[in-house]
Amino acid sequence: MAAARKSVLGPLVGAVDQGTSSTRFLVFNSKTAELLSHHQVEIKQEFPKEGWVEQDPKEILQSVYECIEKTCEKLRELNIDISNIKAIGVSNQRETTVVWDKFTGEPLYNAVVWLDLRTQSTVENLSKRIPGNNFVKSKTGLPLSTYFSAVKLRWILDNVQKVQKAVEEDRALFGTIDSWLIWSLTGGAKGGVHCTDVTNASRTMLFNIHSLEWDKELCDFFEIPMAILPSVRSSSEIYGLMKISHSLKAGALEGVPISGCLGDQSAALVGQMCFQDGQAKNTYGTGCFLLCNTGHKCVFSEHGLLTTVAYKLGRDKPVYYALEGSVAIAGAVIRWLRDNLGIINNSEEIEKLAKEVGTSYGCYFVPAFSGLYAPYWEPSARGIICGLTQFTNKCHIAFAALEAVCFQTREILDAMNRDCGIPFRHLQVDGGMTSNKILMQLQADILYIPVVKPSMPETTALGAAMAAGAAEGVGVWSLEPEDLSAVTMERFEPQINAEESEIRYSTWKKAVMKSMGWVTTQSHESGDPSIFCSLPLGFFIVSSMVMLIGARYISG
Repeated sequence: MAAARKSVLGPLVGAVDQGTSSTRFLVFNSKTAELLSHHQVEIKQEFPKEGWVEQDPKEILQSVYECIEKTCEKLRELNIDISNIKAIGVSNQRETTVVWDKFTGEPLYNAVVWLDLRTQSTVENLSKRIPGNNFVKSKTGLPLSTYFSAVKLRWILDNVQKVQKAVEEDRALFGTIDSWLIWSLTGGAKGGVHCTDVTNASRTMLFNIHSLEWDKELCDFFEIPMAILPSVRSSSEIYGLMKISHSLKAGALEGVPISGCLGDQSAALVGQMCFQDGQAKNTYGTGCFLLCNTGHKCVFSEHGLLTTVAYKLGRDKPVYYALEGSVAIAGAVIRWLRDNLGIINNSEEIEKLAKEVGTSYGCYFVPAFSGLYAPYWEPSARGIICGLTQFTNKCHIAFAALEAVCFQTREILDAMNRDCGIPFRHLQVDGGMTSNKILMQLQADILYIPVVKPSMPETTALGAAMAAGAAEGVGVWSLEPEDLSAVTMERFEPQINAEESEIRYSTWKKAVMKSMGWVTTQSHESGDPSIFCSLPLGFFIVSSMVMLIGARYISG
């Protein structure tokens, strides 16, 4: 029997989507934006000390190789010719900081993840040296925070002797995850390309978002040697060609250009086709990130949002900016309920638990495991659960965890409405958590506007693929409005009245105040019976009596 003829689908584009919780490799048809196949591998997070979050850069790289290999195997099983893959894009968790040896290719320290809080004292010391005009924020669009790469790199340089020595001997290279992957995939120590794109560079706090260059004044302020920084490129151009690892069987990808690079939230903005001024999307991943395209102008927030580079789709193309609201803990709270408390065995179970009760029964959860990001920028905040009674069970806690994600998004949306002056008519959403229908309905109820979800939720990878396929010298993906594929959407309408939405939101805001340590003895002396526990990494140890008292606070 003759072998089945391989399917001819036209040019294909691959995308590496390297997130905080997992790595994926996905392959799309460049003419239809159809997802043909993908593979996913979960990534470990290490917590060496309270507030520290690390990952192994070699494990991250190996997960990329594994995902590429498994996806190519799946394509062969579908009788799809992988030699039709004409370009590869990279999307990545932003701010996570890696330093490695350019001669051996070995990481010199674990990757310090964007969620990490170890740099709090570094931030406090640096903030004392910033003059009143705050040149850091005016140049970068970012508040001085543990979130961004410069302070992580400063901590590594101060505390890791191997890195200090490598810098002195001109062996050290710094990068966010995109730089580490592109360098490794294009040859590593044997000629790998050390670069990043403007979206990732804009999250380091070393990059001037106006001149689109590394800034000497900023580097001097953070005492970062400029020689270890990657070159900065646009988000859509050929950076280098794939050089397949000896351990990888997907030899057909040898020589395929890596030609797209976007930080994950910018990639999702592109994948959601938010190319017009005022268009916005919210991504529900490990954290939660709402970006609004502000066009060619930098809009500086007065309500705790970030100004950042949205994308630059070609060397000679204009740069677009965005306002961003960042929430540290979204999907991470589900993982925490699974790994730390063991009340679920997998992420999908939380929807079932929440559906069983349909309410938090007055239980409120503030998952400030890494402090609070926008709009507060309060690193000392700690997570709390309050409003507990003897009736409270794991289903109510599961529901409260989902509500917390929605309440945090509401805070960001309110800030963005105030900065932009134009209320959102609906919210476009994407990311792994959007498969949870309870969450999506809760989000529509709490925002009191419709929530709109694309039928193909892999918009982050799609954005990286679009940038790669559209690059000069590749040209297999048109970004002209008339050529972009129409996307079918699922729509969630609010199902509660506005007054109920406001009451639930304002009660949750009281819990947020408590999470930031705003508890005074005066409140108890005046008869306020509220009891809140605020413990490191955010949970509670309470007796039945305390649970009942907490319930009286919520109801009264």
